[in-house]
Amino acid sequence: MSEQSHKDKLADVLAAGMNRRGFMKLMGSGAGLAAGSALMGGSLVQSAMAAAPKRGGTIKLAWVDAVDTLDPHFTASLGSVKIINNVFNGLLKVAYDGQKVSFVPDLAETWEMPDDKTHVFKLRNGVKFHNGDPCDAAAVKWSLERVKDPAVGSPHAWKFETLAGIDIVDESTIRMRFSKPYAFLPVALTGSTGRAGTIVSKRAVEQHGKAFGRNPVGTGPFKFAGWRENESITLERNPDYFEPGLPYLDGVQILLIKEPTAAVAAMMSGQVDGMSLSPFQFIPQLKANKNLKVYGEVEGNYSFVGMNNRRAPFDDPMMRKAVAAAIDRNTIVKQGYFGEAIPAYSCISPPMTGFYDKNIGKSGRGQRFDLKKAMEYRKQSKYQGEVNPVYIVAQGFTGSGGSGTRNSQLLLPMLEKIGIKPKIELLDRAVWTKRRNGGDFDMYDEAWIADLDPDETIYPEWHSGKPWNFVGYSNKEFDKLLSEAQDTLNQATRKKLYDRAEDLLMADAPLAVLAHMKVFKILNKRVQGFQYIPVDLLNLHSVWLA
Repeated sequence: MSEQSHKDKLADVLAAGMNRRGFMKLMGSGAGLAAGSALMGGSLVQSAMAAAPKRGGTIKLAWVDAVDTLDPHFTASLGSVKIINNVFNGLLKVAYDGQKVSFVPDLAETWEMPDDKTHVFKLRNGVKFHNGDPCDAAAVKWSLERVKDPAVGSPHAWKFETLAGIDIVDESTIRMRFSKPYAFLPVALTGSTGRAGTIVSKRAVEQHGKAFGRNPVGTGPFKFAGWRENESITLERNPDYFEPGLPYLDGVQILLIKEPTAAVAAMMSGQVDGMSLSPFQFIPQLKANKNLKVYGEVEGNYSFVGMNNRRAPFDDPMMRKAVAAAIDRNTIVKQGYFGEAIPAYSCISPPMTGFYDKNIGKSGRGQRFDLKKAMEYRKQSKYQGEVNPVYIVAQGFTGSGGSGTRNSQLLLPMLEKIGIKPKIELLDRAVWTKRRNGGDFDMYDEAWIADLDPDETIYPEWHSGKPWNFVGYSNKEFDKLLSEAQDTLNQATRKKLYDRAEDLLMADAPLAVLAHMKVFKILNKRVQGFQYIPVDLLNLHSVWLA
């Protein structure tokens, strides 16, 4: 055939960022999804041969990143996502073989595409929610429709905007019908990271209502056992988990430690078995401890300073462009992130192979430090003389690796050179979130951790009216490019659309990008069987204690 099939096209959309052979197995060539273990690569088999797993025990983890809710359809916190990943499942899940990320089966056994707008999923038989209810076609349909329902108000509803309907073919098969081709679908259907495609219990949601996020019920390897406010979250082994023999642990104790220094001290002394995340300044100390294993790579993320487009002074594009050009990103990387990051020129990051421009640092695309240009933009702005924008910064550990405070201090002298002297307001995280969400700021510090596709990287934050577009940015041409990129299954065309959208966004400068960061997870070496995945997950499915 001279024209690619729709399956080939969808494979090509994401092939550059994962193992294409594995993806085509997942897509199915008449045989449906391959067994998950077949796609995981040889490293896990070798690891399993190295030592026989031991059953039992409770792992203790120091949790320093924020946990807002354990309802996957509402969370905006990666601290929550890491826990959710161990309590819930999606139709698909993310795997990593040490080189490429891939999608492998989770609640789905097979995936067929009769045409490029129709997706048929055959579900695993016999899967039960933690409350004993069956996770069948009706349950999956209800969960997916919950996300889309405007009355529910999920911030992840945008991921199913083009979903026209879901049909129950039989007790273990659903048919998803879309109004147009949808390239982002595989990511949306992954549990935890995709969030929209994470399957929740209907009965538990109806029983607990808005409190479901504090009483989550899923199908994952661990069941929710309790939440002591500001102290701990406890999980226990799910004896009915569908993956044979898993999990090995009896339970998980998550200690909610807000102060990173206390968490590091507990990690160094062996009081805890792992740490969900670590600020950059502690990494050399943790790496030097022979009892610890530090995992960390540059992941799909970017840190930035958002500027309120709705009010002065950043309703003027020239003011925003001046800020973006005045920032020395190399200094931010060295001093703000202690060298554990790379400069960002745009939102799309290196792990998004096939979309990331490897030459962006030299090509002239994107935002870059140019003080002369910054001064020119400033002279062209309608706000002359010194301006004093309100810059809100969250106290303590943040998604930007605890560097929000450092970054704001580093930015001050850079911006003063162009006559901008921000008034920094250091706020409690809850107050900061309320101010940010309500648009009560001129500037704010943030880090966005994306899924495996550019759509998640820029659509929800910068498309007009989307849930995380707190700065009020609106550009019809930009919106149109993003919508077209969602609809096409041609990889080359899609990349060109994102390149154009990226260029528009960086030129309009509703944000000033800073860095793409390494994300660190730390485990004691007695923790065995951990499968590192560079999408900011902390999978405990196959973990055991030596």
